[in-house]
Amino acid sequence: MGAGIVGLATAYELQQRGLQVTVIDQAQPGTGASGGNGAQLSYSYVQPLADASIWRQLPRLLLSPSSPLKLRPQWDTHQWHWGLAFLRACNRHTSERSTERLLALAALSRHRFEAMLQSESIDCDFSRTGKLVLYDTPAGLASAQRQMELQRAWGSQQQAVSAARCAEIEPALQHYQHRIAGAIYTPSECAADCLKLCQGLQAVLAARGVRFLLGARVQGFVRQGRRIAAVRTSAGAVEAQQFVLALGSHSHPVARTLGLRLPVYPLKGYSITLDTTEASATVPRVNVTDAARKVVFARIGHRLRVAGMAELVGHDARIPPARIESLCQATRALFPGCSQFEELRPWTGMRPATPTGLPVVGPHASGPANLLLNTGHGSLGFTLAFGTAAQVAELLAPA
Repeated sequence: MGAGIVGLATAYELQQRGLQVTVIDQAQPGTGASGGNGAQLSYSYVQPLADASIWRQLPRLLLSPSSPLKLRPQWDTHQWHWGLAFLRACNRHTSERSTERLLALAALSRHRFEAMLQSESIDCDFSRTGKLVLYDTPAGLASAQRQMELQRAWGSQQQAVSAARCAEIEPALQHYQHRIAGAIYTPSECAADCLKLCQGLQAVLAARGVRFLLGARVQGFVRQGRRIAAVRTSAGAVEAQQFVLALGSHSHPVARTLGLRLPVYPLKGYSITLDTTEASATVPRVNVTDAARKVVFARIGHRLRVAGMAELVGHDARIPPARIESLCQATRALFPGCSQFEELRPWTGMRPATPTGLPVVGPHASGPANLLLNTGHGSLGFTLAFGTAAQVAELLAPA
């Protein structure tokens, strides 16, 4: 259940192990949270949003009209449960433990993703050009360096660099270096067009006999004792021996039909996709994250993906013009000559986030015996998809 990058990666890993697979989704593959995501594959930059530093940032993040974080309280107990659990996770011990587990999962995901890409040769504008995370204050840079040293113990290869070095690594930042206090540089980071990858995976899987039931909304389940006999959809019931729930932010309401509560809530994000100019010196080649604005930039072919924001507003698909203008302003500030800004392709998506930043993978303690979960990847869905897919495949069909 689910045809985003997580669901498709899971279908791929299961098909590779000889299982007959049906993929069910109410939309076309990759058109949910995967479609317009930040495009960065951040295997070494996985620090969860829940961090002790959130407490001192909270007033500015919640009250500033230009804040990248927005909260709109609702009459929704799930939102309040999630928010309180998130605040409880904002401590150093939880953040460090989550970071260690995320780095290990990201390493597995990189291995499985690159093996798939080499085997299938899917055209998805994949690049391995590295990543710069920019900081505008010495204090911000110092905090990032502490995180870098923490991650070094777990095998992460990163380095702190000066503003001048940033401009050498990415010449398109030359004009902006006076605004940079420093950066964390990860040479091995990658980028790709997640939507093109999803479409390519669908084609590969369909050619190998995987059944796609698209335009079918999951409505509930047919139970037989402690097992699921079938999933009920708007296109009829689908029987199977095993079921995997990978519906992103919709996983929680679907799980509720089984009496299960999942700690997954939508974090709404936005992106624009710009056609780049021919002036290569003004267009970034390296992935860039502006830590102050919480905006990411990724080159995908002849386009630039710009993404950011995190809003706890429920499933709200509206795209406020002010949010898109904020992304345009950030782009003009860092890379003013990168595009004519004629076509923005505004997009919004609901990242399925857990309070700790760790995805929910495997059986539920109170759930049916033949149901596995694969959801809650937050803003790291693309990065972690093939890692959690491999974990699910190992549970269902050990190698």
